[in-house]
Amino acid sequence: MTGTFADTREVSLSKRGFLGVFVLLMMAILPQGAFAQRWSAQKANAWYAQQPWLVGANYVPDDAINQLEMWQSDTFDPKEIDKELGWAQGLGMNTMRVFLHDLLWQQDPAGFKQRIDTFLTIADRHHIRPIFVLFDSCWDPNPKLGPQHPPIPGVHNSGWVQSPGAKALRDPAQYPRLKAYVQGVIGAYANDRRVLAWDLWNEPDNGNDSSYAKNDPRSKTKLVLALLPQVFAWAREEHPTQPLTSGLWRGEWSSLEKMSPMSRVQIENSDVISFHNYDWPEGFEQHVKWLQQYGRPLICTEYMARGAGSTFDTILPLAKKYHVGAINWGFVAGKTQTYLPWDSWTRPYVLEKPTVWFHDIYHPDGTPYREREVEIFRELTGQRVATAGNGS
Repeated sequence: MTGTFADTREVSLSKRGFLGVFVLLMMAILPQGAFAQRWSAQKANAWYAQQPWLVGANYVPDDAINQLEMWQSDTFDPKEIDKELGWAQGLGMNTMRVFLHDLLWQQDPAGFKQRIDTFLTIADRHHIRPIFVLFDSCWDPNPKLGPQHPPIPGVHNSGWVQSPGAKALRDPAQYPRLKAYVQGVIGAYANDRRVLAWDLWNEPDNGNDSSYAKNDPRSKTKLVLALLPQVFAWAREEHPTQPLTSGLWRGEWSSLEKMSPMSRVQIENSDVISFHNYDWPEGFEQHVKWLQQYGRPLICTEYMARGAGSTFDTILPLAKKYHVGAINWGFVAGKTQTYLPWDSWTRPYVLEKPTVWFHDIYHPDGTPYREREVEIFRELTGQRVATAGNGS
């Protein structure tokens, strides 16, 4: 501002009055939200110091095949959510990563907010503060409201849908609607202590090559690469008291120069750094060490794929050692069928079920897949609940 008010001695305003004029001037000449900046590393680390060790799962109820079925008014199931979050509390979990969808906001903003509030009330009762995910580039690119199709037999995550869908992503005329969704949801809960953080876009450059390869991932990546910085800006205009993030998920992260353009956008805009890792423990530890150099809190928002070498007994102790938040994929083996491997998209497990579950912790009746895994959670979180199902 050098030269704008060169000599304040000649301005016949009190110091307080001058400050007010300065702020009004800046608001007039700068775009809306310009004062909402990425958190400093100091602020992010101070926030993280106030949190317990963050442990949880990516959560969708047993009776929902995707985000739409979880949240639509006809299929939203508070009783099931309450029961299952009781199991999570019994493990010592204190967060859940939960996916939302833009079509739900377009359909019924008031009703959607009411259901989010109901979910937050239930979660708070179980001492769980969710991370909400607003957009997702994974799986079916053609989401539709209304009744969702039943699970495809033997196929992993056969009904999960992208947000926004391919049609909306290709149409800039729909971007104001997407902005209204981002700002409507975040604005409603920007000061709500029950919300832990906002994950703005899940795996933004995922091309779904193994399942929906007919879509052009190059075109999709280009569109998302241009849109993601706008999404961060939209969110910051609501001045949330919770941090913003978007999780790194592939490639090398040892330096910004070696990152993909999408990864750089994610890490340079995130208040706290989140990432996905389904690797063996050696790979997990290497990625944590790469990310530590950026000086911000670390939360692994996806891990644990037994058949790929990522297991609770190896990864959870490492996450605790490095004070990295740990949120595994899958909780109850329900309609998402994520206990089946990724390769089920090309080889459905119809006649035989895999001996080893890929994701998930519980059978639908609350019985653990492996009792030892439940014990590991309780040992590492300090939880002393005797049984997973009592919800106390």
